Amino acid sequence: MLQPLTMALRAVWLIRHEPGTPLCGSVRFSRRYPTVEKRAKIFNGVSYVPVPEDGPFLKALLFELRLLDDDKDFVESRDSCSHINKTSIYGLPIGGKELWPVVAFLRNGMIYASVPLVEQTLSPHPPLISISGISQGLQLLFSIQDFLYLGQKTDSELNTKLSQLPDLLLQACPFGTLLNANIQNLLDNSNFASVTQPQKQPAWKAGTYKGKPQVSISITEKVKSMQYDKQDIGDTWQVVGAVTCKCDLEGIMPNVTISLSLPTNGSPLQDILVHPCVTSLDSAILTSSSIDAMDDSAFSGPYKFPFTPPLESFNLCYYTSQVPVPPILGFYQMKEEEVQLKIAVNLKLHESVKNNFEFCEAHIPFYNRGPITHLEYKVSFGQLEVFREKGLLVWIIGQKFPKSMEISLSGTVTFGAKSHDKQPFDQICIGGTAYVKLHFKILDYTLTGCYADQHSVQVFASGKPKINTHRKLISSDFYIWNSKAPAPVTYGSLFL
Repeated sequence: MLQPLTMALRAVWLIRHEPGTPLCGSVRFSRRYPTVEKRAKIFNGVSYVPVPEDGPFLKALLFELRLLDDDKDFVESRDSCSHINKTSIYGLPIGGKELWPVVAFLRNGMIYASVPLVEQTLSPHPPLISISGISQGLQLLFSIQDFLYLGQKTDSELNTKLSQLPDLLLQACPFGTLLNANIQNLLDNSNFASVTQPQKQPAWKAGTYKGKPQVSISITEKVKSMQYDKQDIGDTWQVVGAVTCKCDLEGIMPNVTISLSLPTNGSPLQDILVHPCVTSLDSAILTSSSIDAMDDSAFSGPYKFPFTPPLESFNLCYYTSQVPVPPILGFYQMKEEEVQLKIAVNLKLHESVKNNFEFCEAHIPFYNRGPITHLEYKVSFGQLEVFREKGLLVWIIGQKFPKSMEISLSGTVTFGAKSHDKQPFDQICIGGTAYVKLHFKILDYTLTGCYADQHSVQVFASGKPKINTHRKLISSDFYIWNSKAPAPVTYGSLFL
């Protein structure tokens, strides 16, 4: 006989209520369970509402609990007599829908919240007594409360306990299923360091940081592309991303959790590789691969990375992504007529891409020829520079494309006698085989939409750190090949 699945939790949060601050609170800890979330999507059907990111959840919960500083107006859906709440169960407005049931209560300035799994449709709401996950959620939250404040006297001790919580929850609630609601007992029976005992310096960490605490996060995406404008050869492109961190935090073993998020139309991250300092990962992050066909069920975050940082700057993770289109679509034709070459280049910036470059250039090299002796050209936008001895044209597009998002260059190039000592040589670019290579950088932008929200960064260390986030998109091996020439297989080697 098949046994029913044990009730489970979709997510857990600890939120510090901070009146007088811009957000009136901050998320000190959060944990999501993607495997339970997939079950919720199946059980709830059309009434399913996904668990939001920490930022929207924080705002919605503080609003529902009337804990926002400027929340003085009467709201019918929350404050009317027909909505008097005698329990700790709430429905939060998220994106025009209602996330229900949310178990939440406030104790000692900390809000404890969880979303239990409901194994049926949510419309209409089933009786609370029929949802055993609610009692389990309350049981776990009360246990966490007892663990945090039993004997705790200072913020430093609280931060130490918060840093132990991720590993304790792995034992108490693996994959969202509550197995042991006594968090303190798990600590007493484990090898965790006591809050009163100094931590030992790990062998891999040469020293400790002293100074103002801060965390810097930089997301760099490189986009590669091979465009041919041919019916028999498909264009290819790919995004490769890297997240670099520098954590200046006091203490021997501070703990940090960084969440990478995507907008609604963002491209899921795949082939994720993490630094050895990352302590745990959701299985959905590890199994997302570019080999698998993309569909609506692909995991789209948030991507949480808990880790104990080294002193130096390091790459937290690498990833790839299959974006739907390259940022710039190009066309290149080169036709040889006696000692002259006729060229035509068209470039179009995709409408979804941020039209604000730090720089943007198109390099048009001419290999295996003599120096450029004469040039006649017409350019619709930007300016053209000629490096005669190098056999190179550089089209400086600048910082913005025009409103039409399309630009063009055409011209005729004449060459002198070839000198093997000075002119560039290339084994691939022979005859009509030629390319345009784009070089560009866009700051405060990523092609996938990936970003690190400052307010979602959790730091378990003494002092409140300053959080700095940066992101940028740069070109890497971005080629547009002459559409009039054959495309040999060796082109693909340039894409590696």
